[in-house]
Amino acid sequence: MTKKLSSFNSGYRGRFAPSPTGPLHFGSLVAAVGSYLDARHHHGIWLVRMEDLDAPRCVAGSADDILRTLETFGLYWDSDVGRAAPANLSGIARPTVLHQSQRTAAYDEALHSLQSLGAVYPCCCTRKEIADSALHGIDGPVYPGTCRNGIPAGREGREGRAWRVCTDNNPVGFDDALQGHITQHLESEIGDFVVKRADGLYAYQLAVVVDDAYQNITHIVRGCDLLASTPRQIHLQRLLGLPTPAYMHLPVAVNVQGEKLSKQTLAPAISTDDAVATLISALDFLRQQPPAELRQGSIEEVLSWAVENWQPERLKGCRQIPACRLGGA
Repeated sequence: MTKKLSSFNSGYRGRFAPSPTGPLHFGSLVAAVGSYLDARHHHGIWLVRMEDLDAPRCVAGSADDILRTLETFGLYWDSDVGRAAPANLSGIARPTVLHQSQRTAAYDEALHSLQSLGAVYPCCCTRKEIADSALHGIDGPVYPGTCRNGIPAGREGREGRAWRVCTDNNPVGFDDALQGHITQHLESEIGDFVVKRADGLYAYQLAVVVDDAYQNITHIVRGCDLLASTPRQIHLQRLLGLPTPAYMHLPVAVNVQGEKLSKQTLAPAISTDDAVATLISALDFLRQQPPAELRQGSIEEVLSWAVENWQPERLKGCRQIPACRLGGA
């Protein structure tokens, strides 16, 4: 159930930011529901942003399909001016949705700022060269710093240059609302990471930081699959002089093999045939314990109860939950 304009006075601004690489699956619906409930429970703004920078991975029509699915589940979003303007399925204009593919000028500006600070450098290393490195961290191979002090001799003629941001081993920490205190030493655990790829596309880490600041996002509620990325984003926020939002990382839905539900693991598209039952499954996954009588209610009634009774602390310390136990996979 959408909130009236008069309730938008808390200063809370949240967002759901899917990538249009296919239809929503159960895991992505859980993330949408969790971020929506936290925003509405705190009488805040809830925005939707399409993270469609990686054009080769985007599927035509997916963005609109995602928006229709959110509408089916009653997850109406706000326009970026703070007005509660629920869309419906009959053609009424939807509130604004920010598309990253239209924001390259902002990312150019951020990269130029990092360049002026001497915080980034060009890199010509291939993925194979990096993968062959003996350095391994929490998120795969750690970049060994080959190009940090300039392109090595003999490689100057290589085409394609990525841009990497310099890191160090000063700890980057934050307090997550569910996962507790998280600390990373970026240089040894992640390495200098890419902010603009060799193919000219901006990397997720830079784009998400720029857009969260642009939209004045105060609270980020998302899946634990992005927990390890957060220190990188905080590092960029500090370099660019941008505010750091509050973070809450929800457990991810996994299949019977313990793999995160995704397109790569063949997670099925979310069914909208019985939206109430599916929404109840998402609330069960989030350990919200909806009363049995809600199963006979409407989407609006289920969401109204869930917003009023939202208790994310029931998920403290939990990073993944098998969706199959709830019929979600």
